[in-house]
Amino acid sequence: MGTTPEYIEYVCDQVRGPWELRSRKMFGEYMVYVDEKPLLLICGNTVFVKKLPQIAELMAQAESSFPYDGAKEHWVLDVDSREHAHQVVAALEAATPPPQPKRPRRPKRSARTRPGAAVE
Repeated sequence: MGTTPEYIEYVCDQVRGPWELRSRKMFGEYMVYVDEKPLLLICGNTVFVKKLPQIAELMAQAESSFPYDGAKEHWVLDVDSREHAHQVVAALEAATPPPQPKRPRRPKRSARTRPGAAVE
């Protein structure tokens, strides 16, 4: 079962804080970005967080599971507990480096600009 848009809205409401949130549908499931950092993976209406040592103590009582076939094991975040979810998101945000800026794409070369291309 896929994740519903209503569940994404609920998760974002639960973890809303002093950071910027956005979600993006990816491969039929969702990623929630906190200050442009991909922190929450949502698959099948379940929130997963990467197993990082910085949140091990906060997630000591959490279940572990695999969000999809071939994925590494993640912790399952209980977003119903708003205070705990905030603590985990704040710790993840602090522990996760900002994303690398994307390099600009090179323009595609047309047949006219390729070396050796026939010019009419």
